[in-house]
Amino acid sequence: MDSAQERILRHITRRTFFKELGYGVGALALSAMLRDLGYALPVDQNARNPLAPKKPPMPAKVKNVIFLFMAGAPSQVDLFDPKPLLQKFDGQPCPEELIKGERFAFIKGTPKLLGSPHKFEQVGSTGQWVSELLPHFKEIADDVAVVRSMHTDQFNHAPAQIFMNTGFQLPGRPSMGSWLNYGLGTENQDLPGFVVLISGENNPDGGKACWGSGFLPTLYQGVELRSQGDPVLYVSDPAGVSRQVRRDTLDALRDLNSLEHKRSLDPEVETRIAQYELAYRMQTSVPELADVSKETPETMALYGAEPGAKSFANNCLLARRLVERGVRFVQLYHRGWDQHGTSADSDIKTGLGRLTKQTDQAAAALVMDLKRRGLLEQTLVVWGGEFGRTPMNEGRGMSPYPGRDHHPRAFTMWMAGGGIRPGSVGQTDELGYNIAEDAVHVHDLHATILHLMGIDHTQLTFKFQGRNFRLTDVHGKVVEKLLK
Repeated sequence: MDSAQERILRHITRRTFFKELGYGVGALALSAMLRDLGYALPVDQNARNPLAPKKPPMPAKVKNVIFLFMAGAPSQVDLFDPKPLLQKFDGQPCPEELIKGERFAFIKGTPKLLGSPHKFEQVGSTGQWVSELLPHFKEIADDVAVVRSMHTDQFNHAPAQIFMNTGFQLPGRPSMGSWLNYGLGTENQDLPGFVVLISGENNPDGGKACWGSGFLPTLYQGVELRSQGDPVLYVSDPAGVSRQVRRDTLDALRDLNSLEHKRSLDPEVETRIAQYELAYRMQTSVPELADVSKETPETMALYGAEPGAKSFANNCLLARRLVERGVRFVQLYHRGWDQHGTSADSDIKTGLGRLTKQTDQAAAALVMDLKRRGLLEQTLVVWGGEFGRTPMNEGRGMSPYPGRDHHPRAFTMWMAGGGIRPGSVGQTDELGYNIAEDAVHVHDLHATILHLMGIDHTQLTFKFQGRNFRLTDVHGKVVEKLLK
């Protein structure tokens, strides 16, 4: 008996026969039962296009989200939350009762209180307090809700960044953009439904775990676009490969993957097919998207953008162009907001001022540009970092530069767009250490964002390892004071 005959016999063993027969009989029985109950099995079109737009389960206030993530944690007491009492006792030892039993990332012993070196003023009809470091924010103050009572469970950068983006401190959970694409799909089938844009200093911290899809199919993970060179690596055809050759190659891969899916029933194979097709369409859509030279000189000046530059300004302009084209979730990461005061470049004077100069104009321009184009009512803009900064000076190694340690107990974020009521939510105590009114947890923020998108955060779940998971884990509530 030759080897070919042996291989054939191995494939028709009694065990293999009953396994294949069981699949077939089970599928027929399930199909008949569902048909009798008035249900139908999912059609190929939905399986092949899981990113097709879906109607939200509840009335939605917005269709898209732009999350301006200031990685490294901006100092709330130097930007949005002035504290006269902190100024009065600047340089005095921090009260022992305030920090008794407290854990810090770097502070040792009894730290000294640190007032802000920057001046504040109230602006707009809502009387928002804002630092002199944010002159452009004043122009959008009446469109923004400032939340001064945010708090989180994590006090180190990587776990806190992952927590802010996925609702859990360890890698492996789906990010918010992934959840939204899973729940709602996206309107533009020629671009990813979840796009990530990165600028600032090289500070990886939470890294790609912040925009991963976790246990959801990988189709839903964030796709990073670059500001220089090809927006997506290998988006261009290689030298000597024509569009027809590329199309024929993808057709062959699709057919092979379809055969594999029929054999294995692995949903990741369907994801692979969809990703190949999306990548092919992106070869046309992405270069057009990234070409900001067609924007008017006035718009470029509004953002402070420059064609071909790798900057937060360019990324804000790209974010507007993405939501304009129907992309569901856009996240901008601007890294470097870690003012510990170990040098002049990382203190709350020079270092913080450098970061605000890089971001303030473009963030305000994004809100103004969306508003004048009629897009702000359907877009939610969120600004903030992973936690706040202490109202005490870190003083690491007797450094002469003023800096602040990590502070998860109280920090500030702001939101603008459809469904958001301009004004302020929450207050901190007189020193800015603890929350005094209307505490907002990270899970509450997530619940509110999902609510604005037309989703009940307790209902958007995915079963994994025998448990239904959700973005807000086991708690969270919609912040009603943020809503119109």
